[in-house]
Amino acid sequence: MEPPEHARAAVSGAAGDPMIGRLLDRRYRILARVARGGMASVYEATDTRLDRTVAVKVMHPGLGDDQDFAQRFVREARAAARLNHPHVVGVYDQGDDTSDGTDTVFLVMEHVPGHTLRDVVRKESPMPPGRAVALLEPVVSALAAAHRAGLVHRDVKPENVLIADEAHGGRVKVADFGLAKAVSADTQHTATGGVLIGTVSYLAPELVVDGRADARADVYAAGVVLYELLTGAKPHEGESPIQVAYRHVHHDVPMPSLLEPGIPDYVDALVARATSRDRDQRPADATVLLHHLHRVQQALREGLASDPELAADLLPRRAPVAQEAEHATAEDTTPEPFDAGALALLTEVDPRDSGLVDDGSPDRTTALERHPAAAAPVGGPVTEPMRTTLPPAAPPATPARERAGAGRTPTPAAPVTTTARRRSRRGPVALVLAVLLAAGIGLGAYWFGWERYTTTPAVLGLDESAANAALEDAGLQAEAGEPAYSENVAPGLVIGTDPGPGDNVLDGGTVTLTLSLGPERYDVPQLRGQTEDQAQDSLAATNLAFGESTGRWSETVPEGQVIRSRPAAGTTLKPGASIDLVLSKGRRPIEVEDWTGRSYDAAEAALGRRLDVTVSGEEHSDSVPEGAIISQDPPAGTTLFRGDTVSFVVSLGPELVEVPRVRAMGVEAATDLLQGLGFEVRTEEAENYLGLGFVFSSDPGQGEQVAKGSTITLFLI
Repeated sequence: MEPPEHARAAVSGAAGDPMIGRLLDRRYRILARVARGGMASVYEATDTRLDRTVAVKVMHPGLGDDQDFAQRFVREARAAARLNHPHVVGVYDQGDDTSDGTDTVFLVMEHVPGHTLRDVVRKESPMPPGRAVALLEPVVSALAAAHRAGLVHRDVKPENVLIADEAHGGRVKVADFGLAKAVSADTQHTATGGVLIGTVSYLAPELVVDGRADARADVYAAGVVLYELLTGAKPHEGESPIQVAYRHVHHDVPMPSLLEPGIPDYVDALVARATSRDRDQRPADATVLLHHLHRVQQALREGLASDPELAADLLPRRAPVAQEAEHATAEDTTPEPFDAGALALLTEVDPRDSGLVDDGSPDRTTALERHPAAAAPVGGPVTEPMRTTLPPAAPPATPARERAGAGRTPTPAAPVTTTARRRSRRGPVALVLAVLLAAGIGLGAYWFGWERYTTTPAVLGLDESAANAALEDAGLQAEAGEPAYSENVAPGLVIGTDPGPGDNVLDGGTVTLTLSLGPERYDVPQLRGQTEDQAQDSLAATNLAFGESTGRWSETVPEGQVIRSRPAAGTTLKPGASIDLVLSKGRRPIEVEDWTGRSYDAAEAALGRRLDVTVSGEEHSDSVPEGAIISQDPPAGTTLFRGDTVSFVVSLGPELVEVPRVRAMGVEAATDLLQGLGFEVRTEEAENYLGLGFVFSSDPGQGEQVAKGSTITLFLI
């Protein structure tokens, strides 16, 4: 399938793309094209409804012309959307937009900014086995989840494996589940033939032979990807896609150590097991492959350069007919795993006729039309169309490769035609002895290699009692191993066995069951009152991660201690979820302002919510109005905290004095009296002034309350 490289920069030449700027389904605004492949183009877009960045895969117009394809596309998209796994690209939506008069079939997916596994292969391969297995492990984990859900990918390759950049966690995710199936179904047009859509470098032999695919086809492709990570090369090359397809049928994937001699034997065996041309010899699905992968990872972690026992257990079991062929005479012919005469004739479909786009990539998606086997002469050689010669045979091993492969199971060349058997010229006695010897050897090999072994039954998904019963029926014993968490399997059900399903185990042997604990979840602990370091330790102890801390003032929590967490204590989260902390900065300081000369009521309203405001006294003041503040304690600029006290001296205004009686008094006596009370005195002649020098009246008059310092006017008669 086309590379879903929506993590890369916009593809050059996309400026003239009519999709840019278009609003699909009145919701998804197309921003830039980031990848273009054989089946579709991938765009970065904005979901205008949820205001988030998404990746939109738009199928090329030739693939979505009829309703049958659209229905299959919707069906596969819904199946992929049901996959809820951390290593699977999330499918958010699908649709068929007809706003411009054409059917635009599209898929809305999680946006993964970063790069693809193909970029890693280009930069790092050949890479150490530990690195290769670590990269493949999340891919196989995603495939295992799909296989448990009954979904087959059908186009596993490095281009369909996305790796987020470090800023987004570097998580590995697999994309495009079921898309090849939808497209292949759209192009089927004969009962016995049909069109095979895929990337030939990763096609399982049975897809080439009869077009059938199950979980083991994904296992084969994963094994090819592992080979490529280890060696930096593809196991089968050819001048055309058809030649490569035929090589998958007729030639085993070589041992990676032939190119990289330092690779351990058990890693070679894992590749051989996953890529066996006989699909019955491969792991039954990705769950079983994941079990083998973990065994290899453990051996690599222990630094084992070789583990003959593990390698022998991982190597595919050779069929009895192949073992007999090993002891047969030179007149015999080694059997093929597939009947070459029944192999369909392949022709490459013009991309314009298949709806695919030839993007020039050597790993592009291609369409191969399979014609019925009868189209070829019965018993005749399998050839490419329009060619008179067979596809080139695999190059003979060089002496160096022969030495590197010494002691390993040889890969037999698969003959395309048969030769006449020569009659034996040995005498009857020699023939009988040879037959008896061969029979004895065969029986011994059969007993030690097969008869005393039992195939481990598949008990995944059963509860412990049902699994025990199934194993007892097979003559095996069960024991409970260490339980493990599972996002997809309910608690108490079997998620793994050792040996794995389909593996050989001695009669009466023991099979260890791994039971599901259900999804791994942890409650956020109560962190209030802990220091930041203590809180981080508490989070680590519950498999939760520390995010960031922010400061807040607190009147109750001492400085440096946790006030609360986000999410709150008691929230149930997945392992590794990030928890933010709110730390106390201590009590909020309050700086006292200068309130002198200002209204006491205003000061009380402003400070009374945080401080204890009191009146320490009241005084008369000739300069400060009544109700205003004369002085304060503490003075302005002092730092207080909530609940502290600030006191004020409030003005009563000027002091008042009663004007005494001065009528009929001499002017001098009256003046002395008033000045003694703090008044200013001035005199005026009354209207009927007679010149007597006595006070006739005063202003303010007798008995009035007048502020000290006020002026009293005396009217003389």
